Amino acid sequence: MNHDYLDPVNSLHVPEMADMTFAVDFLLRAKEGVRNIAAALTETASPDVRALLRKQLMEGVSLHQQITELMIDKKWFHPCELTEQYQLDQLSANNTIMVGKMNLFPAETNRKGMFDRTPDEH
Repeated sequence: MNHDYLDPVNSLHVPEMADMTFAVDFLLRAKEGVRNIAAALTETASPDVRALLRKQLMEGVSLHQQITELMIDKKWFHPCELTEQYQLDQLSANNTIMVGKMNLFPAETNRKGMFDRTPDEH
């Protein structure tokens, strides 16, 4: 079956999948930030810089915890239930493959008439 993926009707559940993807990316970046700040802290001799880095490190750990708790509450992350996490990871991998196979850039991109009003002209 050939779907027009530019048609909003074919976007069912995409916002929820995007939210989970953004949260995972945010979590990984928070973890990377904590790792980088910790490394910088071990290489800094200045007491003022060390104090600043310690503060940033604590804020980074707190941010990581907040993101983790949000993801657990939303059931996007199962750190203590490996079977559930594995199933979620499999679903994510299958969705990635599915999106990769979509014809997201069709030759015909005219969507005139698909919306309830014509676009504003400037």
